[in-house]
Amino acid sequence: MKQVEKEGNGLDENMIKRINRIVTDYEHTVITHLDNEYQHKTSFGDRLADRTACFGGSWRFIITFGLFLVAWIIWNTLPSTHHFDEAPFILLNLILSLLAGFQAPVIMMSQNRQAERDKKEASIDFAIKYKAEREIDDMQDDLARIESKLSEIKDLRQEIAEIKRMLIANRSS
Repeated sequence: MKQVEKEGNGLDENMIKRINRIVTDYEHTVITHLDNEYQHKTSFGDRLADRTACFGGSWRFIITFGLFLVAWIIWNTLPSTHHFDEAPFILLNLILSLLAGFQAPVIMMSQNRQAERDKKEASIDFAIKYKAEREIDDMQDDLARIESKLSEIKDLRQEIAEIKRMLIANRSS
């Protein structure tokens, strides 16, 4: 959520800090609730798939696997080492195919769970925004009612002032 900014909103520094603290607390509460729900509703295999997908989509994996590939190729091309997978590196191709074959569905499972979680977050955000909009509408109705009453009071004051003027005019004549 967006933090309240200082310029052009008519709020003092303490009010801005208070609103920002409330927003931060709300975000923390919702995220904690979603994390707890995730821990209770997902199986060990699902959480393992999520961690695997997280690692498989990281720079750490890319660098580590890149170094592994370079080491594999160098080891199997140097004349002074035992070549267990000579060029065209059929065993390496098999390993890469197996990795891709297993990693793709795991990543898709993880993405599906993340999409489900995103839907829940969006639903919560929508409900909160809808409630806030209703409260704003109620406040606007209250302000319109207050404005109407103030207008009535202003009209009454003008009538009283006119009556005073008429009384003063009648007394002096």
